[in-house]
Amino acid sequence: MKNKEIEKLYDSKSFEIMQTAEDAFKRGEDRVHEIKNFALKAGFKRISIAHCVSFPKEAEAVRQFLKYDFEVYSVDCKCRRIAKQEMLGYEGNGIMCNPAGQAEFLNENNTELNISIGLCVGHGMVFNQKSASLVSTLIVKDRVSKHNPLESIHNLTFKKDE
Repeated sequence: MKNKEIEKLYDSKSFEIMQTAEDAFKRGEDRVHEIKNFALKAGFKRISIAHCVSFPKEAEAVRQFLKYDFEVYSVDCKCRRIAKQEMLGYEGNGIMCNPAGQAEFLNENNTELNISIGLCVGHGMVFNQKSASLVSTLIVKDRVSKHNPLESIHNLTFKKDE
């Protein structure tokens, strides 16, 4: 029996996600395996990878790892080739990232779990907002620390007083 505070915080779908995550956890396994275990325990059939164009090899490696258990969709951030000028009104050339377009493509393909790889800060937020299915972040973009924001946190936390 759950207490009243838990019942206020978690609806049945959220509780189911939490229970599936608990069931999927295996000590000593990395996050890639944990995501796969979660999807298997949840009974998912269609998984996707929404990735930055800077991470094609990583996205492909994850796709190869998942393809035997799931139907895997992959879409990069430059999908639908929207010009920066068209979206933001900037002068000059360049193709804008399109996180809403990534989410729309995956929504149209009825994916059940979307894996985010290397999306920029605001772009990841828009992608998560527009995604009709669950999103789990596998890699975050951090250009300074080789995509390891923990290093940046340690630099903040353990920096000597000046």
